[in-house]
Amino acid sequence: MIHSKSVKPAVRAGWLRVLLYIPSMIIVILTGLSVFVLAVHKDHLAFPDLLEWFNGNKIWLFTIFLFTSSLLVTYVFRRWIDRKSFISLGFSIRGHFGDAIAGTMLSVFIICATSLLLKFTGHLKWMDIIFDPRAIFIAFGIIALSSFAEELIFRGYILGNLMESFAKWPALLISALLFMIMHWTTNGFFPLVNTLVLGMILGLNYIYTRNLWFSICFHTGWKFLEGPLLGFPGNESFQTLLQADIHGDENITGGANGLEGSFILLAISLLSLVTLFLFIQKKLSPQSPPVPGRI
Repeated sequence: MIHSKSVKPAVRAGWLRVLLYIPSMIIVILTGLSVFVLAVHKDHLAFPDLLEWFNGNKIWLFTIFLFTSSLLVTYVFRRWIDRKSFISLGFSIRGHFGDAIAGTMLSVFIICATSLLLKFTGHLKWMDIIFDPRAIFIAFGIIALSSFAEELIFRGYILGNLMESFAKWPALLISALLFMIMHWTTNGFFPLVNTLVLGMILGLNYIYTRNLWFSICFHTGWKFLEGPLLGFPGNESFQTLLQADIHGDENITGGANGLEGSFILLAISLLSLVTLFLFIQKKLSPQSPPVPGRI
């Protein structure tokens, strides 16, 4: 009789695998970007200039490179360091189609609720509509690829491995903090806290289901609705459908940081986080056994 053995990881501690993974990902991305830019641009660019160069007309190129690099590095780590299948990171759609729909709808609710509050309080007006199907299609493709890459990195690999070393709540908090640090482009309070809460929402479903489709769809819906469709600031690389005129206190509107700088978004996101937690707890908790003698 043959007994199958589970293959042990090359590095046993999940937190240590994360510590090896993060610098490896950074080195691969920065090295690849630098080599490419020097090859086509012929000039030396500092790191901020390099990112600015890519975030202009070359954002599609940067996105494809980020997507490809994240797949490559994660596959190598998953296959030869974790010694598990790539699909086991959380890509099975069977039984999780509802999660994908829920993630999309939750992102729509948060962005639309925040936008309507800004409009009703006189902080937001939409001045014009520019319908460019090609621009919208390209923007959606870029956002979908970048969202997939970020969820693969932060929820699929980092959070998944942290949960092998820590309880689910510390693992979720650490992954959300890393997500916040990666998006740390301003010194404002609300952009940082909103990004932290967003990281918690993105990871909450994953710590219960170990599946990525909720977070991928939420992330894609959030970025696509906020920028290319509703026209909020934050990424000027896309032609927007609605031309937004935002004015007033930046702590309310978010200002140049986009909705992530708004305390209204923070309040709605916190409410959504608590509601999502209660819903998942109720959904996954076992039903109470019936009391004998009662119908």
